[in-house]
Amino acid sequence: MIIEPRTRGFICLTSHPTGCEQNVKDQIAYVQSKGKIEGAKKVLVIGASTGFGLASRITSAFGSDAATIGVFFDKPATEGKPGSPGFYNTAAFEKEATKAGLYAKSINGDAFSNEIKEQVVNLIKQDLGQIDLVIYSLASPVRTHPVSGKRFKSVLKPIGEVFTNKTVDFHTGKVSEISINPAEGDDVANTVTVMGGEDWKMWIDALQAENLLSEGATTVAYSYIGPEVTKPVYRNGTIGAAKDDLEATAFSISEALKSIGGKAYVSVNKALVTQASSAIPVIPLYISLLYKIMKAKGIHEGCIEQIQRLYSERLFGGDVALDEKGRIRVDDWEMREDVQAEIAELWQKATTENLSEIGDLEGYSKEFFKLFGFKVDGVDYDAQVNEVVTIPSIQ
Repeated sequence: MIIEPRTRGFICLTSHPTGCEQNVKDQIAYVQSKGKIEGAKKVLVIGASTGFGLASRITSAFGSDAATIGVFFDKPATEGKPGSPGFYNTAAFEKEATKAGLYAKSINGDAFSNEIKEQVVNLIKQDLGQIDLVIYSLASPVRTHPVSGKRFKSVLKPIGEVFTNKTVDFHTGKVSEISINPAEGDDVANTVTVMGGEDWKMWIDALQAENLLSEGATTVAYSYIGPEVTKPVYRNGTIGAAKDDLEATAFSISEALKSIGGKAYVSVNKALVTQASSAIPVIPLYISLLYKIMKAKGIHEGCIEQIQRLYSERLFGGDVALDEKGRIRVDDWEMREDVQAEIAELWQKATTENLSEIGDLEGYSKEFFKLFGFKVDGVDYDAQVNEVVTIPSIQ
């Protein structure tokens, strides 16, 4: 079939297998171009099929020749209906890993569930023995709690008062004002339950209980802080409360890992176009300005550049360089004073009429569609493709 992008709001309803495959190949090529990293050799990535999780799996495998297990929740294709981009990404990753002689197996299911944790535990026992590095990169809007069976839903809301500011519809380029009502009832608690640190700790506890973490094992979860302009809806909002919980959990996990000389870190990463960030009002306008400025300064990074730098310079580079709250900061270039000063100035000026000039809306849009395998350089989108793709390790 010929697959074209069909969008609804901040979601693309279709994805392109060839585009996803090329995107994965491009990321692999970037990691290989940067040279070998003396990193972990047995890696588990929870949330491994898109964004920072996929970049982590690629960097582990093609930067450090690591054996990888990836966990994700994606839809396979059926005849006439494309699969989710994460499914195509993983199929492409496994194909390239196998070509390179690297161990790569995947488990598709709800990472929050006890059943999937048990499957992973059994796979590690069977194939790898122990794990050196656990990357936790889940970005789900809902969670069914494995103990209570209750389903929790996260929300994107400010705390305390209505938040009003500019946003942009990146499909049309229209800049408008948006107001978001504050959290109420159990909104904050529910968001923390979904996106906080509890599940991360459950994973580490499950692995440690079975002696599946090697001496000196490391685990890393990903977070974001962001600038003043997005703070009310992000860092000081419901998601920020969840990130605070995630960051606090790193200390309790580190305490639990002391017996094996292990360590838990939170890495604060740069603002990037992801399926999750596209859903947050205000963020698309901020990112379009940020991209323009960082590209002009020659310091722009995508997911793969961020994670390759995290691995090569911080995790395995000899100096983790923690901030005052014990976090790794690879948002350091984004948060540079000169970058943020320029964004603050442009933010006041941004309108529908001038955004294409002062911002990088075209770059934002291209990155968004690339998440789904579209607008990838070198792909013939007029060609027929087979939408039904399999992942060898989970057939």
